[in-house]
Amino acid sequence: MPLTFPVSVEKNHSLQRRMEVLGISEADLSERFVKSAGKGGQNVNKVSTAVHLVHIPSGKQIKCSIYRTQGLNRYKARDLLCLELERELNPSKSNSDIQKLRKKKQDKHRKSLKKRLEKEKSEWKEPM
Repeated sequence: MPLTFPVSVEKNHSLQRRMEVLGISEADLSERFVKSAGKGGQNVNKVSTAVHLVHIPSGKQIKCSIYRTQGLNRYKARDLLCLELERELNPSKSNSDIQKLRKKKQDKHRKSLKKRLEKEKSEWKEPM
C-alpha cells in the first residue's frame, strides 16, 4: 500500500508518479525524524517534526522542517528529493533557461544605462 500524506489526493498521486518515473521506491529511502527549530512554538520544540531523508542509491540527503507537522514535512522532503534528482538528470535544460534569463536582464540593463548616458550627454551639450 502506497504512503499517503496529509495533502490532496491529486498531490499524493502526482508525487507517487514522479517517484515511479525517477525509480525511487520507499525501500530506497532512509527516514529519520528530528526536532525542528524556529516558528511553531511548543509543538516544534517538543515534537520531532523535521524529516531527514536519505536516498541510499544516490546518497542525496534532504532535511525538511518547513511545516509544523511531520506529515507535511515528509511529503515535502520527498518532493524536494524528486526535484533534486530531476535537476541531476536534466541539468542543461534548467541551466540554459537560467542563462537566457540572465542574459536578457543584462541586455535590458545595458540598454537602459546607455539610454540614460545619452540623455545626460545631450543635457550637458544643450545649455551652450
